Amino acid sequence: MFARRRPLLRAAVVGGGAYAMGKQSARREAAEQSSQNSAMYGPGQDQHAVAQPVATSSEPSVSDQLTQLTRLHQEGSLSDEEFAAAKSRLLGS
Repeated sequence: MFARRRPLLRAAVVGGGAYAMGKQSARREAAEQSSQNSAMYGPGQDQHAVAQPVATSSEPSVSDQLTQLTRLHQEGSLSDEEFAAAKSRLLGS
């Protein structure tokens, strides 16, 4: 019966060790990032004054898609008919 528990015990020890190493690595990376930020901004400068990147959605907006269609049409990649069809499909009319 004890022989059956050894693989489970071994797996638990290995898993626990991997978890601990991952946490330690994450803490170390966070500390390095913090020190890089403080070195970049220096004392007395506001770290929050820097504009944060805007979170983008997975799908481009309609205006972005229209802009891309227009650019492709101007470059000659889309004919007039293809441009009109794609635009009407995009706008839903």
